[in-house]
Parts: sequence; structure tokens; C-alpha cells
Amino acid sequence: MKTLILFFGFISISQLHAQLTLTQIMDDPKVSVGNLPSSPFWSEDSKTLYFNWNPKSESNDSLYAYDLKAGATNKWPDQSRLPARYGVYNADYSLKAYSQNGDIYLLDCKTQKIKTLTNTLEEENELQFNDQGNAILFEKARNLYTLDISSGLITQLSNFQFSTPRNQSALNEQDKWLKTEQLELFSVLKERDQKRKRAEQQDKYHKPARPRTIYLQDKNLDFTGISPNSNFIAYATSAKSKEKNTIVPNYVTESGYTTDITSREKVGVSAIQPDYFLYDRSRDTVFQLDLKTIEGMYELPAYLQDYPDSTRKTTGPLRKVYLSPPLWSDNNHYAVVTAYSADNKDRWMLQLDPENGKLKTLDRQHDDAWIGGPIDALGFLGDNKTLYFQSEADGFAHLYTINLENGSKTQLTKGQFEVQSVQLSRDKQWFFLRTNEVHPGEQHIYKMSVKGGERIRMTFKVGAHQDLQISPDGKYLAYLYSSTTQPWEVFIQEAHERAKPIQITNSRSATFNGYGWREPKIITIPARDGAQVYARLYEANGKNGEKPAVIFVHGAGYLQNAHKWWSRYFRENMFHNYLADKGYTVLDIDYRGSAGYGSAWRTAIYRNMGGKDLDDQVDGAKWLVENQGINPKRIGIYGGSYGGFITLMAMFKTPDVFAAGAALRPVTDWSAYNHGYTSNILNEPFTDPIAYRRSGPIYYADGLKGHLLICHGMIDTNVHFQDVVRLTQRLIELKKDGWELAAYPLEDHGFVEPSSWLDEYKRIFKLFETHLK
Repeated sequence: MKTLILFFGFISISQLHAQLTLTQIMDDPKVSVGNLPSSPFWSEDSKTLYFNWNPKSESNDSLYAYDLKAGATNKWPDQSRLPARYGVYNADYSLKAYSQNGDIYLLDCKTQKIKTLTNTLEEENELQFNDQGNAILFEKARNLYTLDISSGLITQLSNFQFSTPRNQSALNEQDKWLKTEQLELFSVLKERDQKRKRAEQQDKYHKPARPRTIYLQDKNLDFTGISPNSNFIAYATSAKSKEKNTIVPNYVTESGYTTDITSREKVGVSAIQPDYFLYDRSRDTVFQLDLKTIEGMYELPAYLQDYPDSTRKTTGPLRKVYLSPPLWSDNNHYAVVTAYSADNKDRWMLQLDPENGKLKTLDRQHDDAWIGGPIDALGFLGDNKTLYFQSEADGFAHLYTINLENGSKTQLTKGQFEVQSVQLSRDKQWFFLRTNEVHPGEQHIYKMSVKGGERIRMTFKVGAHQDLQISPDGKYLAYLYSSTTQPWEVFIQEAHERAKPIQITNSRSATFNGYGWREPKIITIPARDGAQVYARLYEANGKNGEKPAVIFVHGAGYLQNAHKWWSRYFRENMFHNYLADKGYTVLDIDYRGSAGYGSAWRTAIYRNMGGKDLDDQVDGAKWLVENQGINPKRIGIYGGSYGGFITLMAMFKTPDVFAAGAALRPVTDWSAYNHGYTSNILNEPFTDPIAYRRSGPIYYADGLKGHLLICHGMIDTNVHFQDVVRLTQRLIELKKDGWELAAYPLEDHGFVEPSSWLDEYKRIFKLFETHLK
């Protein structure tokens, strides 16, 4: 067998390259790449690693198990006999509670015995152990309960009612006055009223204690949260939204009738300010949290300086903010709330005083553009007084701690790299970090003391190590690993420095193994402003000065693709190999706005999408001409979603640079896109119209000179087909030539059908063959 593998290893690259076709590339990924594993997790005894896999190309993935002692992988016969992957643990990790099919189960982690605690039609979720470890707190039908593990007794802790009390709903001010007047005039009525109140008071002494009824008065209950000792319940309410959602018509249906798909809102929806409350059960008292005390609540955003009428004001109205449920220390002493401003220019860490509901600022991160990056880690260390969190305060996502006892803040990691994920060990003595400090295009795992200091590097293979799973006994690490030309596989290694990783899956298909995939070079391109822009380069043979080139623009904006691991754009990666076979040099750029390079890189597109991000494509084209022998008249560009948007901007704003472009599912006017994404970068259309005018391709359509292909799914609920319909009308009215639109009636934003993928990329290839050669 080893001889056979070596034999295939010596097949010439030219022979392997000749096998690649567009049909193969756009086939079902199970055929073109392989059935890749996902979602690894450990058994509670650390003896078995489970993961989802489908090596035999069955209809669905199945659960597989790797026996650590035997070193063997087998299909697990019955997944229903396993506890759920996710759950909550008591303090010493001897018990695990989890919700499965809406019911609560309890696992004894030592004996592996599972006990069913509930069997109801209503779903129980949001589980946590109480501070004593003898009860499970949970939510059911939007109310909170506690379940005593020993007795099985369930006690209701809250009583939220989505209505108004009858005695309030019937009485307006006039009715209240009339009732008071009647009781003063007629002694019989007054005596009966007093008798009724005495009877109600007597009933309270004879009935079990019940939670206070909190009437929401037809408002939404946004969240609930409870302290480990169950004394405090936090909750948020908000008015119901009246915003208008968009409609996406579906023309090809089983019924033969056109149907409407209800989709998202458009940017500029009015932000609804929730009200936040803390219910002290022991004192039967409700506090409404005072948001006015948060630092910076009356500040105006910096972009208003471009609008003279706005800058006359030194302060604005009270800003709208969104709070998270409190994070409690295990001993109930501290509660911390994360708050984001509605305009996403501020994030606060706030300490909540449960005795009076007051908020105190622990940390404020401000960005005149918007808050973002991998900054999700948050928790308490084992001392129950030190909070750890991530922040981009110094320009890169790093790890910090705050001592809530004395207010001291410590930065644990520093440097021009990102801490992209954080896990705290079970003994709460170590952090396991995933960072890109070796290279922006690599992701490695490090171990670091919770006090900071040296980071011990745990992985060394070039590529990315993701979805880290630490065995419960802390002795092993499992993760998904990939490189540029090797798709994701499951690996295991011992949890110490320089441990040898063991690959336990091999998922690549025969089709994938039958081709000698190029490993693109990771290069940097000097931008006009002096920045170094990372990119992938797929080189092709050809005569200098005559060679054609294609620039690929990844989507999402905030995404990284010039890296050393298997790309989520695997079809495009394979297509770039195909193009290189056909003589095209391909450049794939992590332009301004991409992920992995810190906050300044991320926010460089603020209020000007199609500015520096487009400049980077143009500078890339210049670099190709100067360094790769590319003919400046034979450069094309293509991409999907945000990449489609940049393609349009390139064809409209820099038409002499790109001879042809393929814009796939592109945004043509940002005022038609969703609120969460767009308002971060461009603010809102009615408050910052300058940003929208200079960022919308539809306003630059008159600049089209080259050859443009537009492809779009007609049931796209993300970037609506309406976007390209409006652009189509604009191009018609401008009497433009050299463009075409391909519509895909049964495709959403991400294509599903291989036939649609194939049709789209046949058109793209034909575009380049026709106009770049």
C-alpha cells in the first residue's frame, strides 16, 4: 500500500492538472472535496472523542467515535444514548445538566448514569446550577424555575404575564376618580371593598408563597437572567417593532403560484430602547436600571462634523444602548453587564450593584467608526473577583482582566496580532488561546497562565487549528486542522508543548486526490498609502507582457482569505487552479476591511465602501503588471456579495483598469441592505447620506466601459434580487452596452445546486476567455 501511495505521488503535475474540469469543481462538495468532519467533542471520562463525519457518502453525517486507548475510529451505533454535547456543570464537574428534546437530564460524570428530570410538552432551557449545586435553575415558557435535584420539587421563581392587570386595564383617570368618589359617598360600598381586601390578605397566609406577578403590558420580554442564589432576576422589556420587512417573490414553486418570502428589514430602522429591570425576590422589589449614569450617554458621533447644522450642538439626546443579561460570579458577590450603544461606537463593561440596581463603568471601548473584532470572551476567574474579557483598545483584539475588588485593570497579551478565541481551563488556572501571532495567515493554540506572562505554543503545523476541544481531564487537545491544500481533518495531541499531533480522519475524495493542487504564495503588495496588503497569488506560465490576470474579491467584507488554511471559498480556490491551468495569474487580496489585521484595517472602509478597499484591488492590478508580466489591458475582476459590490465599483469607478468583471449577488445600493451590518459602516441613510452616496455602485453606473456579467439568485433573502433589478433599469436608462444579467430562480444568496454553480462559472470563464485573451 505504501508503494502505491508513493507511486501516485510521482505522477507529473501536468498529468494531474489535465484532469480538472469546471464540472468537477462545481460538483457536490462530497465528490469534489470529500465529506469533511465537524463538531468534535469529548466523552466525560476523556476516553473517547466524538465528531460528525460521513466517510461513506451516505445521505447524512453520522456520529463517529475515536477510542483513545485503542486508537480506532468507528461509527457510533446510537447517538440517542449519549448525553448532549453542550450542558452546564456543578462546581466540581461531577454533574452535568443538559436539555435534550426540551427536557432536562442529569448526568453523573463519574458513573456515566443519566437521569431524566422532566418530561413535559413545554421546553425547558437556559439551564444553570445554583450556587449550592443542589438545584438546577431553568427557563420554561419565558418564566424561571428551580428544580431540586434530591426531591425533584419544581418551584416557580417568576411570573411574567404578557398582559395588563384587569383592574388597571379597565380604569383610566376618569374611572379611578369615579371609583374613589363612589367609595366616599356610599358606606356600604366602602365596607364591602374593605372586607374584600381583608379576605385577600387572609388568603395570602393560607396559600404557598408565589412569585410576584410582573405584567409586561403587551411588550416583548427580551431576556431573563437569574443569580446563582436565585435571589435576583434581571429582565428586559421592549415595545413591539412596527418596522416594515421586505418581501422576496418566489416564482418557481410546487403550487405553480408566485409566493412571497418575508425577508429582513432595510438599514435605517428605528432602534427600540429596551427597559432593563432587576427584581430582588428577597425584598420583593423591582429596580429599573438607570442608563443615564453610563459614561458617554450624551455624546454625539464624530461623523456629524460633516453636517454643519448638527455640530452646533455640544451634546445629543440620551443614546440608545443594549444590555446583556448579567454575568454573576459563582459566589453571587459580583454581577457584570455588557452594554453596546445602538450606533455600535461604544462597548461598556458595567458592574451591577444588586442592592440598588446601580451601574458602574468598569471599562469603556470607544471607536469613532464601530466596535468589532473577535472580542467575545468574558468570564470570572476562580477567585470570583477577577473578570477577564477581550478588547481592541490598543488596535488589536487582546485579553484583559479587571479586579472588581480594587478596580485594577491588566492587559495580559500585547502585540500586532489578534487573540481570536479564549478558553478557560476547568481548574481556572490556564487560558487556551488561538492567535495569529506567528503570521496573520496562521492560527495556533497557546497555553497561558491566568496571570499572564509566557504563552506556551502548543501547535506547530503551518495552517489553522480551530474548534479546540480540551479533554475533561486536561490531558489531551482535539481540534480541526487544515492547510492551504489540505481540507479540515480531526487531530488529537497531548496537551503539552511539542506534542505530536495525530490525524484521525482522512476525508478527501478520489476526485480531490486526483489533482495536484497549487499552494498559492502568500505575498504582500505595497498600497499607495504605504500599507502592506496580504494576498494569495496563483502563478501561471506565459509570455511576459502578454499574460492575462484575474483578481478575486472575497465576500463579507470582514473576512480573511489570504491565509494558509483551507478556504471557505473552496470552489473559488479550485477555480483559481483551473484558471492558472488556462494561463491566468490569479490574485486574491485581503483588502481593507478584511478580518485578521486589527481594528484600523477593519474600519478603514468606514463611511467610504469602495474607497480604500477598491484602491487595494487597483494597486494589486498595478503590482501584477510590474511584477508578474501581466498585460494591463487583460485584467479581470470577480467576486460575490461584498466581492460583487467591489467588482461593480471597479467596473464603474476604475473602468480603465479592468477589462471585464463578474459581479455575483452584488450589493448595488447600501441603503437597501440590512441594518446590523450596514449601519456599523455607513451609519444610517437619513443621518449620513454622504456615506451612502459615495458607497453605492448605482450612483457610478455611468462609468461602465468594459464587459460586465451580473449573476444573482432570485430568492436571495440576504442581498435581494431587487438590487440588480434596480441596477438593470439604471444601465438601460444610461444606454450602456457590454453587460448582461443571469438570474437563478431557485437560488438564495449562497447557491446550493451544482447545476447553478456550473452555469454561473461557465459564464464567468467565458467572459474572461472572450475579453482577456
